[in-house]
Amino acid sequence: MILLDRVTKVYNRNSTALDRISLHVEPKEFVIIIGASGAGKSTLLKLLTREERQTSGKIVIGGIDYDKLKDKNIPILRRKIGVVFQDFKLLPNKNVYENVAFALEIVGYGNNEIKHTVPRVLDIVGLKGKEKRMPMELSGGERQRVAIARAIVRQPKILIADEPTGNLDPKYAWDIIKILEKINRYGTTVLLTTHNQDIVNKLKRRVITIKDGRIVSDRANAEYNPGTSKI
Repeated sequence: MILLDRVTKVYNRNSTALDRISLHVEPKEFVIIIGASGAGKSTLLKLLTREERQTSGKIVIGGIDYDKLKDKNIPILRRKIGVVFQDFKLLPNKNVYENVAFALEIVGYGNNEIKHTVPRVLDIVGLKGKEKRMPMELSGGERQRVAIARAIVRQPKILIADEPTGNLDPKYAWDIIKILEKINRYGTTVLLTTHNQDIVNKLKRRVITIKDGRIVSDRANAEYNPGTSKI
């Protein structure tokens, strides 16, 4: 599903964001990526969504070799990858239904297909009955649910959740994590970045640790060690 082979990203002579990292993620895996700010996590995600190009190395996602990917086909690639951000990025002048439907409208879905798909996805994320609410009428947790619904409405093979609980209190944070686990059970590969030690410890999933642009640990069922603050 996701293959990186000795991938390096250099921004300039004094800035190597990623240094020969190799990574393989199987279909339907749930993987947590951790690391301090500036470790290279954001660069890794930008490479996966082709916002950035690697300086060297090979990236293959869902059978698509990024070395052979033409610019005109990048939108097709991005339909296979849903992304959820820490700050929601909702359209403030559109209600819940319209925010999610917009993700389908911009790629040419018809009205009948939108009317069939959006309610089903809103039900998955627990927003049934709140279709007409505006973003400012929602709690932070509810706004993140809308963002998740928008990210999965096109049924991507991969969902990248970049610090999705960073702006939420613990109760809402766990609601979001449970939704991500549900989406994963439906067969979507999930990549979660987080600084939340409690989430890492309780999920007991595969954890990849990035430090100074390199993968320094890749372990299944990993936990934080409170004594060392390391995985």
